[in-house]
Amino acid sequence: MVKNYINFLQFVLFFVVLSVLPSKISAQCAGSDVQKIICDIENPSYKNLSLFSLLGGSPIPGGTWSDDNKLRGLDPATGILDAQLITSGGTYHYTYTAPATAGCLNDKAVITLVIGAYAGVGSQATVCSESGSFNLFNAFDGTVMGPHSNGRWTNSSGQYVTSSLSVGKVDQKTTLQFTYTVPPVLECSATAKSVDVLVTILRRPQTGTASNLTLCGTTGLAGYTDLDLNDLLTGEDAGGEWEGLGLTSVTDHKINLQDVFNTYGAHEYTYKYTVLAVPDNNICQDRTIPVTITLEKRLDFTGAKVVVSKDICESDIPSATYSAEITQGPDFIPDGEYNVSFSVVGPISGSQTVKANFVNGVLNFPIRSSYFQRVGKFTITITNIVSTSSRNSCVNIFSPFATDLTIYPLPRLDGGTLTTSPICQNEAATIQINAAQLLDGDYSITYIINGDNSATAQTADLTATGGKGTFEIPGNLNVKSGLSVITILNIINITNPAPQCSNTANVVGNLYVNPLPNVTAVKIAVDDNCFNEQFTAKVSGLGNLTAAKLSYVLSDSNVSALQTVDLAIVNGNASFSVPPGLLLNSGSTTISASGLTNTTTGCTSALNISDVFLVNALPVAPVAGNQPFCKVDRATIANLTPHGNQYKWYISDASTTALADTYLLKSEDYYLREFSAAGCKSPSTKITVVVNDTPAPILNPDGKDFCGLKNPTISDLSKVTNVASTVAWYDAVDNGNLLTSSTLLVDKQTYFGFDLSGTTNCISENYLEVTVSLLDCDTSEYKFFIPDGFSPNGDNVNDTFRIPDIEFLYPDYTLEIFNRYGNVMFKGNKNKSDWDGKNSEAAGFGDGIAPNGVYFYIINFNKDNRKAQQGRLYLNR
Repeated sequence: MVKNYINFLQFVLFFVVLSVLPSKISAQCAGSDVQKIICDIENPSYKNLSLFSLLGGSPIPGGTWSDDNKLRGLDPATGILDAQLITSGGTYHYTYTAPATAGCLNDKAVITLVIGAYAGVGSQATVCSESGSFNLFNAFDGTVMGPHSNGRWTNSSGQYVTSSLSVGKVDQKTTLQFTYTVPPVLECSATAKSVDVLVTILRRPQTGTASNLTLCGTTGLAGYTDLDLNDLLTGEDAGGEWEGLGLTSVTDHKINLQDVFNTYGAHEYTYKYTVLAVPDNNICQDRTIPVTITLEKRLDFTGAKVVVSKDICESDIPSATYSAEITQGPDFIPDGEYNVSFSVVGPISGSQTVKANFVNGVLNFPIRSSYFQRVGKFTITITNIVSTSSRNSCVNIFSPFATDLTIYPLPRLDGGTLTTSPICQNEAATIQINAAQLLDGDYSITYIINGDNSATAQTADLTATGGKGTFEIPGNLNVKSGLSVITILNIINITNPAPQCSNTANVVGNLYVNPLPNVTAVKIAVDDNCFNEQFTAKVSGLGNLTAAKLSYVLSDSNVSALQTVDLAIVNGNASFSVPPGLLLNSGSTTISASGLTNTTTGCTSALNISDVFLVNALPVAPVAGNQPFCKVDRATIANLTPHGNQYKWYISDASTTALADTYLLKSEDYYLREFSAAGCKSPSTKITVVVNDTPAPILNPDGKDFCGLKNPTISDLSKVTNVASTVAWYDAVDNGNLLTSSTLLVDKQTYFGFDLSGTTNCISENYLEVTVSLLDCDTSEYKFFIPDGFSPNGDNVNDTFRIPDIEFLYPDYTLEIFNRYGNVMFKGNKNKSDWDGKNSEAAGFGDGIAPNGVYFYIINFNKDNRKAQQGRLYLNR
């Protein structure tokens, strides 16, 4: 109990205390109002000014702050103020609101700040004219607090100016002075504060104004092979640097646009011109201006093609859609969007321009189906193609090109008829359709056959012209003779691969089929014969046929194309001659008959009969050439080659009588034939025989006279004839010996000369007879020598006394030799020229052998009045 009472008393006492002190506590919750004057706002301490520390009294922390002037820089939670963010001098109020605490009736306090005027710290700024304008506030010293913003600017002339300085038109380096003045705050100073700044303006590099260029690279660059890029700029600083395709260095400003186009093609080329800032100028930047040169390619649409899809049948008109595809020609067309203009000409016409894209040389676009609502041919012509991005610097090569689209009518056989001619069994039948509504073109029909022959679901093709056309029913559908009924059920137009328009039909016609000839007993035979003679073929087993045609071929040694011959039939038999022109080769030949045609009905039965016959070979024309003979040989037929029992010679090609072997040959033509064992004669071979004769040599006047001292030969004798190089000499007319050219001539010897032709190699039939004389010597040309002794001892050396060559110089000479007693020992002349040392004239000398010793001679020359000469000689055995 006591404890609880004490606690109650304590509670009552605490309540009494709170009731007595409420006014005092509320007055101290936010502290008291305070004014602070700041004349050095540039002091760094004012960047973090604690307003709470400025409050008077005992403010309770934890409250909030508010800026009565709505300025920047206050942290409402901490009361920290960046006073340097206040942009002008003056009076400013900040209110502190204490935290909500029981008993605080006055929870707000106000701090009044008086901030003196501040003009900042002046400095010097450098600016480039390319910036266009400059804010003078940027000329203050940026390392300290900036100036209050409620001041005014004046220039060096005292004129008010704005803080935005225009610098774009400055064309040279310029330095300007400006003064910034802020109004005074009287609590700090009665006068305004001012500060000067200097602004240096540097001229920016001038790139000038660019003139872009658009050219046709294909045709328009003839005048741009040395283009000065500087010419595309106006107002630029000189000495800048260029860069771009085709330039060799930064100083190169000449460009060959033709080379650029040839190398890199059609493009938009950018060339950059850069003007460098002054090297010691870190304010202005290098400036670059682009120059755009657009080189376009002339598009060549030559060879371009258009295809429109697709041709349709009349029945497809309601549902058909259409599209066109253009394919570039040899020249590449760049990918991209193009305006394509086209026209449609046909039963319905019109024109249109659409946008479409070329992709890999192909452009596709749709065409309205409203153009194609009627049957007929439509021509779609591409009239122009232009790139939507083109600047039209080139005149493209373009000629309109077109394609056709056809809407085909359905084929119609309404009211049509079928006509045909009778055919033979197994023969194809040609059926003609006559239908006025059938248009020209190619068609496929479906038909059936009823009657003696029958078939279902058969098809055939036909070509219609002028409402008429024919188709063929194959022979395997005409096996039986009799009547066949043909009915066409359907027709399809196949003129074009697509579309193939079809329609139903009901056209009927009759076909008559004739029977084939009976050939079961037919045979053929040909007898053997010589080449080029008549060959007759005999045909039998023809039954009751009265007129027919037989087809046959030759094979083996003679091959022919199929031959057809008319047969005159008598009692089932006929014959015909095989044309000689078909039998051009000898040997075994087979005649094979392949068909027999009844000429009344025109029906043909196949045959498979043959016969082998022999075409006996003619000997080939013998090989013989023209043959020359010499008349002197008196050649006959027997001398011609070749010669033998199988050969015969004729005087003409037409002659049938051979010449006898004894026939004397003349200069004329002869014909040679060879005969085979079978009696076949060869063609003739013509040769020409020439019988050559050579005239006899002719001797020159006095040609028979020679001087024996010159040792004349046969060669010397030849030289005194008219044919010195070809004459041949014999020692007899018949069977004589041919004398060589070195044979020495003999006095009074007779020689026989024949001329040998170098062309015909024939010796002359007549001859030249010459008896030579060796005594025609001129004594003045030769020295005359008489020996003075001899030794007739039988040693074959100087065994006789002989005066050399005297018989030639003095042919009529006489010689007498005497002994010392005057007796004649020897008498000589040209016929007895040598003395052998024996006594041949006087008697009484024993054995007639003259003894050794001196003898005497007398020579009578008997020529040219030369006196006789005497002398002596010595005989020594």
